[in-house]
Amino acid sequence: MASGASKLIPSDPEKVMVIRNLTSTIKICSVPFLRFGRIKIGGRGTIVQLASGNLAVFSPVALTETVKKELSAMGTGQVKYITALDQEHHIFLEPWHKMFPDARVVGPETLPAYRDKQGYGEIPQANWVLFKKGDQGSWKVSEEFDKEFDTEYVSAHQNQELVFNHKPTRTLIEADLLFNLPATEQHSKAGISATGGHLTRLFVGINNTQGAAIWQKRFLWYAISSGDRAGFNQSAARIAHWDFDRIVPCHGDVIETGGKGIFEKVFGWHLDALRKGQ
Repeated sequence: MASGASKLIPSDPEKVMVIRNLTSTIKICSVPFLRFGRIKIGGRGTIVQLASGNLAVFSPVALTETVKKELSAMGTGQVKYITALDQEHHIFLEPWHKMFPDARVVGPETLPAYRDKQGYGEIPQANWVLFKKGDQGSWKVSEEFDKEFDTEYVSAHQNQELVFNHKPTRTLIEADLLFNLPATEQHSKAGISATGGHLTRLFVGINNTQGAAIWQKRFLWYAISSGDRAGFNQSAARIAHWDFDRIVPCHGDVIETGGKGIFEKVFGWHLDALRKGQ
């Protein structure tokens, strides 16, 4: 782990992690997380048991003893897939890879070089499954994985987002594409307010899904997608065509139901622009 990461994550994740089952095949691990070491946005790892019994982990959090026990209790298989949902969600890839050295490590094409630049340990090239820009429609992980997930690589997002829809449970799993702040569940065991501090309150005011979600829509339109809005619009439209109801964001509370409508609201400007040919 790079030295700077210690300012972002809890010193003892075992004490503050909230683990719960979303469905009979999906478990989430929620923890405090501080953006820039100050803004409370929370962090979340998601574990999905595939039909084969094997496990797919998305945006892995600290591999605590409790997490190891929870993994052992899930299914009859093993961890076969460890996914960094974007190039920022990779802090704990190395300990998970060491624990499960045969697992495929999934991420955007930019991630290996990005990790090298930040001083993280190398993951063998043979383990990587890297999503590449321009390969839309042909992204593959494995037969058992691809059978259960819709997949989109939002390369137009500055963080290089991978988004997955677990079709059997209609659950969208994403990292920084959509925030649902405040991160109430993620800070619920830390003994601190999820909305405390001026910077946190400002960030929560922008990155929430309440009402018209106008500030998050503006943030996505004018900042996040400004580098390649056409590509971003196309990715948003492909995701909007998927069948999902629940959204599991890495930052903020889970949207247990009604997620499709919230997605269409937050990305409404992008969907409208694509329909109008802009």
